Amino acid sequence: MLSARSLFQEIIDNDESYALFCSIAASGETQGGWENARIAALVPVGMADMAPKITRHGADEDKHGRIFRQLLKKRGLEPVPVPPETDYTMLLEKNGIGLAHSKLRAEERLTEEDIVVYLSHSRVTEQRAADQMVMLRKHFGDHPEVGRAIRMISNDEDNHLAYCHEELLRLNHEGHGRTIQRVLRESALAEIVVYRDVSLAVMEHMGRILKWPRAKSAALAAGIRGMHGYERFAGWHRAVGLAMPERRDALGGPFTPVPEPV
Repeated sequence: MLSARSLFQEIIDNDESYALFCSIAASGETQGGWENARIAALVPVGMADMAPKITRHGADEDKHGRIFRQLLKKRGLEPVPVPPETDYTMLLEKNGIGLAHSKLRAEERLTEEDIVVYLSHSRVTEQRAADQMVMLRKHFGDHPEVGRAIRMISNDEDNHLAYCHEELLRLNHEGHGRTIQRVLRESALAEIVVYRDVSLAVMEHMGRILKWPRAKSAALAAGIRGMHGYERFAGWHRAVGLAMPERRDALGGPFTPVPEPV
């Protein structure tokens, strides 16, 4: 029987698939760290009070990249090239989700609307990340090799999602509501397409590495497309709602560095 637990177990039991999984994850987190660092550096003067939290957001994602690289090192593996069709973060940017990298590489200050776009995009992608980590924590939170890393990253992702909710609600109160709702909807509908395509690409690579039978690969692909169908019809609404989180000021405390080793 196919299940998320059995699939992930297969991936982490094989060195080649494990290296690809960790490399994809490390690359995405590192890219997110760079994006947040640039946003913090370019935040508009009127929103300067947000810079420490944006910086903390990026530092957490950099930390996650280091964690995945440590997991590889612990097994004696090296990072492998990330196939472009599996690069979730770069594909989001190419599809116009979030702030363009050309804007982040420039030295001009961002606008208030840019920050609203950044937070709205983050609210969508952090929902995906938090949900994925909840699933991994449920099945592998006590795993001797990856459990500690999963628990640490899952806690951070919950903080990031809470931060996005709280800041967007504040900005909504300040008059940015129409922009927030528009960008949330656009980001959510575009993200589910990118996530489907990346998931199909990752499963194709894993199937080749793990020599899955054609029927198994076809069943997984059908499941991914079925989930996309549900998300396109109704599931995307989960990524656009806003509610005051239980974790208040989630990124306002001190940064927790990655321990050695994870």
